Amino acid sequence: MIRVVLPPHLRALAHVGAEVMLEVRGPLTLGAALDELETRYPMLCGTIRDHVTKQRRPFLRFFACEQDLSHDPYDVALPDAIAKGAEPLIVLGAIAGG
Repeated sequence: MIRVVLPPHLRALAHVGAEVMLEVRGPLTLGAALDELETRYPMLCGTIRDHVTKQRRPFLRFFACEQDLSHDPYDVALPDAIAKGAEPLIVLGAIAGG
């Protein structure tokens, strides 16, 4: 089981608390974690990644073990601390404005 922390607007949409637990089958990659998140919470489909291209939506970032994974390929393995549940995968909503 992995832990995923969502930003407030996605928590409200999915009707969940700050952190969700996911069981990811197969290799633990960012793409596999996001696939499982969207499968378990279908209302999040298209909010984190584009429906067609699967590219990250603007103003969202992905972090694991204090590393920014936002521009990493989706098939790169997540750190062991994420797989063990010691650290969460964080989906962070960026702040913009002036």
